[in-house]
Amino acid sequence: MSLYDAMFSQYGVKIAQVLVTKADFYNEETRRNLISTLSELISLNIVPIINTNDAVSPPPQVDEPIGAKPGKRGISLKDNDSLAAMLAAEVQSDLLILMSDVDGIYNKPPWEPGARFLHTFSSEQRQTIEFGQKSKVGTGGMDSKVNSAIWALDRGVSVVICNGMAKEAIKTILSGRKIGTFFTDSAVVGAVPTEIIAENARIGGRLLQTLTPDQRALCVHTLADLLVSKQSQILDANQKDLQEASSSGVAKPLLSRLSLTPSKLKNLAHGLKQIADSSHKNVGRVLRRTRLAEGLELKQITVPIGVLLVIFESRPDSLPQVAALAIASGNGLLLKGGKEAAHSNRALMELVKESLATIGATDAISLISTREEIADLLTMEQHIDLIIPRGSSDLVRSIQQQSQHIPVLGHAEGICHVFVDKDADLKKALKIIRDAKCDYPAACNAMETLLIHEDLMNTNFFMDVCDMLKKEGVKINSGPILNQMLTFAPRVAKSLKHEYGSLECCIEVVKGIDEAIDHIHNYGSGHTDVIVTENNNRAEDFQKKVDSACVFHNASSRFADGFRFGLGAEVGISTARIHARGPVGVEGLLTTKWVLDGVDHAAADFSEEGGRQWIHESLPVN
Repeated sequence: MSLYDAMFSQYGVKIAQVLVTKADFYNEETRRNLISTLSELISLNIVPIINTNDAVSPPPQVDEPIGAKPGKRGISLKDNDSLAAMLAAEVQSDLLILMSDVDGIYNKPPWEPGARFLHTFSSEQRQTIEFGQKSKVGTGGMDSKVNSAIWALDRGVSVVICNGMAKEAIKTILSGRKIGTFFTDSAVVGAVPTEIIAENARIGGRLLQTLTPDQRALCVHTLADLLVSKQSQILDANQKDLQEASSSGVAKPLLSRLSLTPSKLKNLAHGLKQIADSSHKNVGRVLRRTRLAEGLELKQITVPIGVLLVIFESRPDSLPQVAALAIASGNGLLLKGGKEAAHSNRALMELVKESLATIGATDAISLISTREEIADLLTMEQHIDLIIPRGSSDLVRSIQQQSQHIPVLGHAEGICHVFVDKDADLKKALKIIRDAKCDYPAACNAMETLLIHEDLMNTNFFMDVCDMLKKEGVKINSGPILNQMLTFAPRVAKSLKHEYGSLECCIEVVKGIDEAIDHIHNYGSGHTDVIVTENNNRAEDFQKKVDSACVFHNASSRFADGFRFGLGAEVGISTARIHARGPVGVEGLLTTKWVLDGVDHAAADFSEEGGRQWIHESLPVN
């Protein structure tokens, strides 16, 4: 207790020792006194440390049978595990954590060959487990812990057995991460542990990498054909999602993203065929060849990144697009879609599995169904090489914060600008603005802020823009400069750095191209920015100076898209400054490795005594 007191006092926490005897749990009055004592201590912010009073020897008791209907009798208090289980049941705890010197429960002693860790455990599995000797650091062995855990579970207490030596084990469990073994009151039939799914993706990806480009292309072509031939079952599943979304009051823009149509599926299939037809340029492409010395040739070639985790919201058409890109690039893939598209995603995943079966790589791509599985995967840097979130800025930020060791590729916001220069063709400008804002306002490449050269405020252009936007149902906010210029201006925007994602935008006035560029750098997100002008020199200057992933001249920001770029599809749009930027297609899912071919070369051969000479001659890659 002195040790406990010294440890807790560092955090300003008071503790108290509560000694109990076995008889305290079998007498109604003493049970009430015990619960009252514990409740009072906790209400005073005092942590009770409960121990058995070994000085008192009560009469022997008989255990309630494991799995029996809970009654008045308890479990024999033989060790700390049974004491903890009894206390947890008495005070109606939400969670009981039993700590061991191993990570949790294995199907056999963990030091034996072939031992497999169990993330979940049910009473039905009790007879299939082989337990080893008692713990080296406690009075109860794993057998005792399991009996106690099942007993507590039968009485409504959630139980986790974990490694007490693991860093921040309790905090990690309470945050929802999967560590240790979680006890459930029913067997999870057919459930595959998350790490097994991830490892299968690794194995499947390596298989994809060894296939010929034609084999990978054929697999993607098969998927494209299935989208058309099995259109009816896809649309039936999608209709279920739309009905459930409508009944729950989902907004119309989100319903549009959720909806699949014959036209969408046809375009989707066309995009997948584009990916397939260009796949021969991807994996194994030689980027550089160098003759280092006589008989010593070095090549840099493209290879898959490894295993991708792609998390997307709402749009079920993302699933086959991303799957096709992963197949073409030879990457393993784990997908997590939004729950609002659950029926559609399952139907589409069946087609992905069917196409993968033609090349014997069924497990290379899998669909993850729960948030809990995502929380697990975000900690599996040994299994996942790259995370790509596709969706709202909240989703992307959340993933970036949770993933501490796995790189995240994506964009947190899509704050896109259209700058109308004083030399713009104003008819063109109206057309581009309408498309950039109104074609698909929920998209990340939609215009959020319109910048107008101050000279155009002396023309009818501003009123023409406002009239056009109002007819389209767009709500207009003004920037601070525009607000000062007008007597009756629209309401002032709360922030110039805001992604509306709807039929709403901000209009601001700038003095010229330099001020427009400064505004974009200060308030933009590095996604897509546009200049509308007939002055080609000014357009070139804008495109050179604006530091965004996509910079357009006289074209809508809506062109920032993998399909429209001719990539077939995109796995996402990246505003990162390393690896890939803008719409990320197959090439963005590749990295490189160096391949060296020699004869009998050793580094010592190139010393003065060795006699060999460096050449470093660049060779053609073809």
